[in-house]
Amino acid sequence: MTRAALSVGIGLAGLLVCAHLLQPWLVQDAGYPLRVAAIAGLVCVLALWGLRRHHPYDRLGPANMLTGGRTLVMALIAGMATAPSAPSRVWPLIALASAGAIADLFDGPLARRSGMASTFGARFDMEVDALLILALSVLVWRSVPVGSWIVTAGLLRYGFIAAGWMLPWMNGPLPPSRRRQTVCVMQIVALIVCLGPPIPPAVVSPLAAASLVLLAWSFAVDVRWLHRTANPA
Repeated sequence: MTRAALSVGIGLAGLLVCAHLLQPWLVQDAGYPLRVAAIAGLVCVLALWGLRRHHPYDRLGPANMLTGGRTLVMALIAGMATAPSAPSRVWPLIALASAGAIADLFDGPLARRSGMASTFGARFDMEVDALLILALSVLVWRSVPVGSWIVTAGLLRYGFIAAGWMLPWMNGPLPPSRRRQTVCVMQIVALIVCLGPPIPPAVVSPLAAASLVLLAWSFAVDVRWLHRTANPA
């Protein structure tokens, strides 16, 4: 736990420097580095809390370190999404988001190959993906612009969690799903494409709508499976 906290501290310090260096490239205001650090710090505190309870190993492992790196990338993007003025569609943003999306392909295989797969690691990966989708969807809404409906893509995960507070059967465990993973990646890629500087709004709206429908369908499949499992015929 002490090593993990030290790693987080070093990572946050490096993130502050990185955000300061990227600030002009991402066309951000003076408060950008502090917003990024605050977002990353909050996520890391929650991650450390979960680590203590659901990680049965004495070290983080390479997969969780990679997911931690993706957390920092997500914070850099979320810092743009929460800027006072509408963010600019710039190529450094596309490069940053693409790096985070590509890294997402490796943390699962790394966990299995290292023999350090855990409930914590799977949940950490999922929540970082959810936050990245939320940040990207807000960026698309604010910078293209597309209607605020696109933010639904980022809120579906949190609506699913909230529904579990009211409907206990929705808290059941879901089986691993290639469909779920594929749709998540497709949603992230679609949002990144929507943010590309040369992509016209006439293309963005249909692409964003199609990706949102696909994501909503995937959530509906999981809800139906949980309901049928909790209420067998």
